[in-house]
Amino acid sequence: MASNTLSIHLTIPASQEVVWSKIADWQSQGDWMLQTKVWVTSDNVEGVGTSIAAFTGPLYFLYPRFKSLGLLDLMVVTQWQPPHRCDVDHVGKILKGSGSFQLSDIAGTSTRFDWSETIEAPKAVFFLIAPFLYIGVRISLARFARSFT
Repeated sequence: MASNTLSIHLTIPASQEVVWSKIADWQSQGDWMLQTKVWVTSDNVEGVGTSIAAFTGPLYFLYPRFKSLGLLDLMVVTQWQPPHRCDVDHVGKILKGSGSFQLSDIAGTSTRFDWSETIEAPKAVFFLIAPFLYIGVRISLARFARSFT
C-alpha cells in the first residue's frame, strides 16, 4: 500500500472565522459537495473524536436505499484547531488515509483554503481514481467558495 496525496489551494472572499464556521458545519457540507450527503455519527459535533460519514454517488440523496451506487467515507477528527486547521482519518472499509483543511487569514478580508487528502492505495488504483477525485473536489471547493460571493 502506498501513500498518495492530492492537494488544492484557493482563496475565499471571507474572513477566516466565517469560512471556518461554514466548513466545520458538517451537516451543511452536502449543500456544496458534489453528489454527497454528509452527517455526524457521534454525539459530539465538533472537536477531536467527532465521527462523520459522507456518502458520494449518483443517488446520494436516497442513501442508504441505493448504497451500492456510491462510496461511504467514514472519518474521525484527529486534530481540531479553530479557525485554522482540521485533520481527519478516513477509517472506512474502502477508503483509508487522512485529510486536512487549513485556513490562513489574508488581510482580514479573505482566506487561503488549503485542502489535502492522502489516500492509502496501490499506485495503479490511485492513478485510476485520482483524476475523478481531484475534479470532484475541485468542483466542490469552487462551489463552496462561490457561496461567499
